[in-house]
This record gives sequence, structure tokens and C-alpha cells, in this order.
Amino acid sequence: MSTRIPLTRRRFLQVMAGATGALIVGVRQARADDGDTPLALLGDPVTRLGPYVRIEPDGRVILGARDPDCGEGTHTSLPRIIADELDADWTRVEVLSLGPDLVSGNDSLHWRYGHQRSGDGSSIPAAWQDLRTAGALARWLLVQAAAQTSGVAAANLRCENSAVIAPDGRRFDYGSLVKSALRQAPPQTAPPLKTPDRFRLIGRPAGDVDAEAMVRGEEKFAIDQYMAEALTAVVLHCPWPDGTLDSIDTQATLAIPGVRKVLQFQPEPGQPLGSTPIANGVAVLADDTWSALRGRDALKLSWKPGKNANASTAAMEQRTHDLLQSQAEPTRHVREDGDFAEAAKKAAHRVEALYTQPFVAHATAEPMNCLVRIDTDRIRVVTPTQSPQEALTVVQRLTGMPASRIDVQVPRTGGGFGRRLDHDFLAEAVTLAKATGTAVKLMWTRDQDLQHDFYRPGALHRMQALLDRRKRLIGWNVRKASASVLAGREVPADRLWTSENNPDALPAGLIPNFSSTWYELDSPLPRGPSRAGHDVVDAFATQMFLDEIAHVLRKDPLDLRMELLGEPRMLPGMAASIPIDTARLANVLQRVAVRIDWRKRRTNGHGLGIAFHHIDGAYCAHAFEVSVRGERLRIHRAVCAIDVGRVVNPLGLQAQAMGATVDGISTALGQIIQIRDGRIVQTDLHDYPLARMAQLPNEVEVISIPSDLAPTGASIVAMPSAAPALASAVSAATTIRVRRLPLMPELLRKL
Repeated sequence: MSTRIPLTRRRFLQVMAGATGALIVGVRQARADDGDTPLALLGDPVTRLGPYVRIEPDGRVILGARDPDCGEGTHTSLPRIIADELDADWTRVEVLSLGPDLVSGNDSLHWRYGHQRSGDGSSIPAAWQDLRTAGALARWLLVQAAAQTSGVAAANLRCENSAVIAPDGRRFDYGSLVKSALRQAPPQTAPPLKTPDRFRLIGRPAGDVDAEAMVRGEEKFAIDQYMAEALTAVVLHCPWPDGTLDSIDTQATLAIPGVRKVLQFQPEPGQPLGSTPIANGVAVLADDTWSALRGRDALKLSWKPGKNANASTAAMEQRTHDLLQSQAEPTRHVREDGDFAEAAKKAAHRVEALYTQPFVAHATAEPMNCLVRIDTDRIRVVTPTQSPQEALTVVQRLTGMPASRIDVQVPRTGGGFGRRLDHDFLAEAVTLAKATGTAVKLMWTRDQDLQHDFYRPGALHRMQALLDRRKRLIGWNVRKASASVLAGREVPADRLWTSENNPDALPAGLIPNFSSTWYELDSPLPRGPSRAGHDVVDAFATQMFLDEIAHVLRKDPLDLRMELLGEPRMLPGMAASIPIDTARLANVLQRVAVRIDWRKRRTNGHGLGIAFHHIDGAYCAHAFEVSVRGERLRIHRAVCAIDVGRVVNPLGLQAQAMGATVDGISTALGQIIQIRDGRIVQTDLHDYPLARMAQLPNEVEVISIPSDLAPTGASIVAMPSAAPALASAVSAATTIRVRRLPLMPELLRKL
């Protein structure tokens, strides 16, 4: 076996032997000049899975899932990409979650697995080339080994179901070829990948690899993990985000059997949000959860509010309205096409509307938690994170331990939605473990999870549309006010707008005179990433405003949208290199319209609504049919069409589209975070209600658009169009112009 592998600028191949004699294969990202890298620098394979692929002598194929799975299906879709190129027998594949791993090479450190991040729609696009290359390399080595064993030229051999097959029918199980494969000299360049016509797993439905274990209750989430010696920690944060602890009496708490310590913690000055405790707090550490909870309840303490003690939702909304009604210069001119001001002088008609949306929480099924053990020479962390590499950097900063001695394990996670891209809870657990000198299992209760979140910011949109004498749409002006998600996160002031706006968001590029501006708001509430983020907020305002324009023009809302898209073409993107394909947008729109029978007039009091959206080369549309009887909204049908390029796992895509639709419905119906006297009003799911079964449609009909184009992300694109399509259907059923979310309070108030 060669001792050196030619290095390319961005990635290089890895081949090594495992402790059991297994063949370990992978592709690693690199930041180095072209050159040769000694195999000794490629990491220790003895205790780790290695880079993506391990084939054991007994024939087992173990594949690594580099991105965490918070319900996105990455533990299934990512390994299937490898398995297809490898021609592995999927029934004999085992999947392991990969934690972050830094390795030395070329005088610097590199992440062994490259991209490791879930929940933002980037998992499959980022993995597509690397994982296929890893599978193809393993297959190439096995074929070379089989050629040597059989005496048949490698070009005449084929692979199928974890075996290499000769023209005469002889089969060589992958396990039997491992030793010989390890002796093969790796190729000087990456082996060629399969052509799509040879795919056997990609594009075919597969159930979630963890589904059976979850149904049986055997799947261990992070919150289920234990260490025998670990103390359980429950926390109580200051109810004012910027408040402090005024006084504390721990005598009654420490008298409770099982309670060991009461510790205080606080945010680290100078550290960005998400990498340090979210607020001042107190932790009760005990031998078990029940004792810790009893101890927390027995605490006698008082808090001192900060400078925002008088903040309220009503006051924030009033400031927002005042700002957009003023002539103040916007914080950012997001996009300017044509000349809206000049077009306004000549316009024959003008349509205006305001759209309001509240702050919302993540409310993940699994509250924040973390298990940490700090020894003198090693740290073990078990944490539910969407970004293992960022988690490792937080641990390293807090402890000073070399990255090579930090083991971050990422079990299956009970929901992320962007909340677990932040690691405040991890920082708390590490801080407590350092202070106690023992392992700590930190668990947040639901009230702490809901009241101390990094919220999706609310927003106010002031919309204006211009029509000429022929009632054609010639101008569009959107003025948006919101609090930036990026504030307090070491992002330059002139980039804060990027978390709140997309210059390419609909209908940019479709109207000759288009203006989009953003006004920054200050808010005492911490903000953070959320599922589809500003796309959800902006899509609601845009799609509902299109309905209002259609109403003024007495046009069918579908016809207006199709006219707006016009002839199929590619619109160049300002914010991304991916152009917007109007044909694909029109297709998803038409597909949901046909499925819901849009042209059929309803005479039974039912209303139809439709909406569409795009994110980074992915396209989605929704259509709803609803009725309103008294105080009851009933969703009779929900249809979603989604186009994300080539689909790795159709069943997984269907689940993502369904989940995102339900998430969009739930958010639209009743979710709102309010602040009064500087404190969050909502305390639990009784006053922050998730949609109940009776409020949801019996099914979400998903239309997956076949495509040979490169895959794009699916976990976020199906959410933005759900709420406006639902609100549009409510408008059609009630003649109410919906301009505020959540929908149910608004609907009931007007009815």
C-alpha cells in the first residue's frame, strides 16, 4: 500500500486499516496547497468509525452519518448516498452518528468530516459529492481486490448487494475481500462515479433507520443518556433576559435528601449569543431528577430586573408602526430595481396593506439538555446539537482542553428547528461540571425552555403595489421592520440585515419597479435561527398581499401568480449563485392547483387558498381547502408540491414536507411569544399551544416533482408557503382579509 496520497486543494482520499482488520475509506476536506500528505497524518482509526465507510471481515458495512438527525432523516439519506455508490446491501448496513473530529495535517487542523450541520437544508447538497466519492473509492478497492483474487480484469467485474460478481457467476462477498483491498494502492485520482441510470438506492423510498427503535422506545436520545456518577442539574434562569440575581437562600434546598450543591452561573462578558449561558441563573445539582426539582422548588430567591423591566409586546408593536409610518431612512436598502418613486407618480391605482407577525419560540419536543464529564486528560460530551463542530469549539474554549481530547457524541435529537445551532445549554453544563469536579447531566424543564429561548423575531411589513391603467402590476414596495437574529453574534452592523431579508425573495425580478428596505428594531428578547427563518415571515406578507391585489383586480389568485411568473426563464440571483427558475415555480403552483381542483367553484362555504415560495434552488407550493363554522376552523384538505432536484429518499422527502406543513399550520394558528413588564408571558404548552390533531387535516398530500438536477435542501422549503395558503383559504371562506398571525385569535375576534 502506498504511504502517500496525492492531495487536491479541497479534499483528499483516505484509506486505512481498522483495529479489527476492517477497510476504512473516506474523503476529508483540506485547507492546504497541493502536495502529498503522509498517511500518518490522516488520523487514528482504531477507536473511531473513520471517514464514512467501514467494511468488516464478516461482511458488515458500517456507514457514518456526519450530520446530526433532529428529524430531518439525515441518518438515512446520507448513508444511502454512500451505500448506492458502494453497491452495498442496505439490509446489512449499520449507521453510526459521527461526532466532530479535528485532525492534524500540513501544519494545521482540519475537520475530518467537512460539513456537519443539520436543519438548514444544506446536508444533502453539501454531502452529495463527498459521500458519493467515498462510496466509489471503497467499491474501486474491492473490485481491484476481486480482480486479483479471480484473475478477471477489473473492467469485467460488477458489484451488487455487497458482492463483486465475475462474468462466470462467481461472487466475492465484500467481507472476504477486505484484507486484499487493504493491500491495494489507492488510485491517483478519485474513481468515476455512477451515472444516474445505475442508481439502485438513490431515488427509492426507505424508512428511517431509527424508526423501529423509536417506535419500540429503544432509541436513546440525548436526554436518555446517563453516567453512573453524574449529578442531575436543573436550572432556574432570571425571568428578565438582562436581569440579575438579587438574593438567594439555599438552606431549605440543601436540606433535601439527595441535593448536593446549588451553583450560580452567568453569561460570559464578550462572548457572542449562543456560546454562553443565555441569562443569569441558578442550578440545583442532586443525585436524581426528582431531588433536583424539589430542591429548585425550595429555593428562596429574588431577581433584579435589568434596563428592559418595562418592555412589552404592545410597546414594541407601537414603536414598529411608528417607525414605518415615519420618513426615517431605512437601515438597509435591500434591493432597488427600476424607479418605484417615479412609477408611483404615473400609477393609476395603488394597493396598500400592513402585515404583522409575532415572536415565536422553537418548543422542541426534547427540551435543552447536556451530559458532560471532565477528566484530567479527556472530556466526554453527549449533547443534542445541530452543529457538532460549533459544540466542540465551545467546550474547547471553556476548558482549554485540546480538541483531540474532547469527545462530542451526538445522539438522535428530539427536534431542532434551529434552536440547537446555539449552545448556551452546553456552556452551562460545562461550567457546572468544572465547578463540581464531577460529571453533570443538565436538564431544562419545559418552562425554562420556553421562557429562555432564542426566538424567531416578529416583523411588520408595509406593502405597496402600483397598477397602471390596464391594471398591470408595475411597482412593488416592501418596507420591513424586525429585530435582527444576528445582533449580538459578532456580525458587522452592515450585515445584520442578511438574517431578515433575501434580495431575491418573490416577487423580486418579476416586477420592473421593485423596492425592498429594512428597518432595524431593538428588542430585549434574544433571537436565533429558526426553521426557514425570515422566509416564513416574508412569504406570509408577500403571498397575502398578492391575494389582496387579486381581489382589487377581480382576478383569480392563481391567474395573477401565473401572469406574474410569465414566460419560463432563469432569473439571476443577487444573494446566491443559484438562479431562480420560473418554470419550476410555475410547475409546483400548477400541480397543487390541479390536485385540489382549484377551478371547481365551491358552493358549500368552503374556501381555497394557494401560495408558493423558493429557497436556494428548491421550490414549493401549498393549497388548502377550509371551512369556518362558528368558532371552528376545519382544514378539509392540504396539498403540497415540492421540487428539490434529485431526491435521495422519496419517503424521507414526503415526511419532511408533511412535517413542515404541520409546523407551518401550528405556527399560524396560535403560537405567539409575548412580553409584559420585561418578562415572557407564556410559561408552557397550555399558553403556547401546538396544533392539536383535531385542528390538522387528516393528511397532507405531497407531490414530489421528479428531477435529474442536483439535489437541494428539503427541510425548510416546505414551511414558508403553508401559513399564507392556509390564511388565504380562510379569507376565501370568510371574506376576512387576514393581515395578522396567529390566525385563530384574529379569526375569532373578527367573526
